[in-house]
Amino acid sequence: MLFALKISTTFLQSLRVGMLMHGQVIPSKAHQCRITEAFKTFSSEVYSDPSLVSHLLKSCIQLNSLSLVQQLHSLIITSGCSSTRFVTNHLLNTYLKFGQSQTAHSLFDVMPKKNIMSYNILIGGFVQSGDLDTARKVFDEMPERNIATWNALIAGFTDFECNEEALRLLSEMHVLGFYPDEFTLGSVLRGCAGLKSLTSGQQVHAYAVKTGAQVNVIVGSSLAHMYIKSGSLSEGEKVIKSMPFHTVVAFNTLITGRVQSGSSEEALNQYYIMKMSGFKPDKITFVSILSSCSQLATLGQGQQIHAESIKSGATSSVSVLSSLVSMYSRCGCIQDSLKAFSETKIPDTVLWSSMIAAYGFHGMGKKALDLFNLMEKEKLEPNNVTFLSLLYACSHCGLKDKGIEIFHLMKEKYKLEPQLEHYTCLVDLLGRFGHLEEAENVIRTMPMKADSIIWKTLLSACRIYKNADMAKRIGQEVIKVNPNDSASYILLSNIQASAKKWENVSDFRKEMRDRGVKKEPGVSWFEMKNEVHQFCMSDKSHKDSKKIDLYLKKLTLKMKLLGYKPDMGSVLHDMDLEEKEDDLVHHSEKLAIAFALMNTPDCVPIRVMKNLRVCNDCHVAIKYISAIKKREIIVRDASRFHHFKEGECSCGDYW
Repeated sequence: MLFALKISTTFLQSLRVGMLMHGQVIPSKAHQCRITEAFKTFSSEVYSDPSLVSHLLKSCIQLNSLSLVQQLHSLIITSGCSSTRFVTNHLLNTYLKFGQSQTAHSLFDVMPKKNIMSYNILIGGFVQSGDLDTARKVFDEMPERNIATWNALIAGFTDFECNEEALRLLSEMHVLGFYPDEFTLGSVLRGCAGLKSLTSGQQVHAYAVKTGAQVNVIVGSSLAHMYIKSGSLSEGEKVIKSMPFHTVVAFNTLITGRVQSGSSEEALNQYYIMKMSGFKPDKITFVSILSSCSQLATLGQGQQIHAESIKSGATSSVSVLSSLVSMYSRCGCIQDSLKAFSETKIPDTVLWSSMIAAYGFHGMGKKALDLFNLMEKEKLEPNNVTFLSLLYACSHCGLKDKGIEIFHLMKEKYKLEPQLEHYTCLVDLLGRFGHLEEAENVIRTMPMKADSIIWKTLLSACRIYKNADMAKRIGQEVIKVNPNDSASYILLSNIQASAKKWENVSDFRKEMRDRGVKKEPGVSWFEMKNEVHQFCMSDKSHKDSKKIDLYLKKLTLKMKLLGYKPDMGSVLHDMDLEEKEDDLVHHSEKLAIAFALMNTPDCVPIRVMKNLRVCNDCHVAIKYISAIKKREIIVRDASRFHHFKEGECSCGDYW
């Protein structure tokens, strides 16, 4: 049977390589794209050296043509090459490359001659497809194994986060007399990192030192990653510094570790050291360093790194684009997030979820839902992060019914089990609308243990609706879970202060002192000309503090003329009215906004970041400031972004 198929230049080159090895010249028949005729013409050469078939199979992979593989398979059988183990191993590998696990397994069963390589190829194929049970079954049936066999299975278990099984395999391997190499140790250390098992990681480290493997780049980088993921950043840094030479992987490990540990400024410093050392950042570097810019909300540095990623070609990576979407969003530039999102037409769930999260973070719930609807039309499968972003958006935009619908859609249509974070969003959604009992019932009936965050979410709703009785009960639950969380005591103090029960406020503060719990100070910062200016409540350390104080007093007078009344309920101390008002004036976000107004052109939007939630008084005050100064003011707090313009806030009453 003749198969008239077009064979690409790559295919012909591969065939030519095989034939030139025997001093042959490719005739015009091969160029006429008839594989059968080409095969028949050189049948004698193929029969005398069946390894030439491997070049044809490699070309099939490059051409991504399964039908061509199947035709070659027929020719291999009819030519008698199927009895050659080298050829059948290549054919086995080719089927697995195309994801044809069942076909590969059937071929393996009828292979007349098998060796360790045959088994290793089959195990590797099942591992890549995620079928670890079958891979383990094939592994157990092997008459003999080599180090590559163990490495394939251990790496597979680690890649699919079956880390405990990977560690058990290492132990079994050692008992049977096999010595782990750098690839084994690298995989196992990733497993220890996944488990955050410092003890297991240290044992592997000791073995690496004993065998001298710690100087290997793979092992050294994996050791550093393990220590960092296990919460020991300093030990990870020591490992990297002890390596005989550094690589991009080593720098990436260090940068990522610093970002994950919250040391974003140090991560940026390490990034610049990496560049000065002559190393070129790759896409992993850019993903990590853009995350640090997101945490710090340093727009100027983020824009600079964006430019560098374009020059390096890294923006072709979906992961880098997703990080750019997140970075611009967290720096208050939602339009730039949308621009980064629009730069690719690749239908990627992570990228689309990042844009949905950006809309939600900026209070644009309807746009987040519209994008999700478009995502469904594009047949993109949403994941847990997608639904978490949607629930967050609905909660902060007052879309209660839609939020509940999304929660049920997640479970019923997409068969995704909600995690604790999803239940927290649902509790927040119900709490914001005053459904406090229903929210409490969600917490008490959900299938996992509640943490302090979900209880604090309900406690916040109790404060909004002044339900002191429930607040007392919920407060006990919060403190039971995390007795050292200062935010819980502050929330409870807020509720008592609103009821003017100053004695109870004092009791909570005494309990904080007795437990050694310290309140996290409110800090706001504003970036100007790549310099970050930081402000704390009533802080006099800034060089312009006197000017800022005078500016705020004048601004407050103008606000009062328009109807602004300081919210004394936002002050948690028993003071006279004048002291309370002075306390409110000097909240950190007001200091930062005043400084920004004094030092930037009238046409430039102001972007201020804060580590805690914006209080009710500041939220109202910033509305007045935006109207008086005719400026757009964007404030990012611990929860979300607030866009103030012409005396209004985009989040309305649902902030």
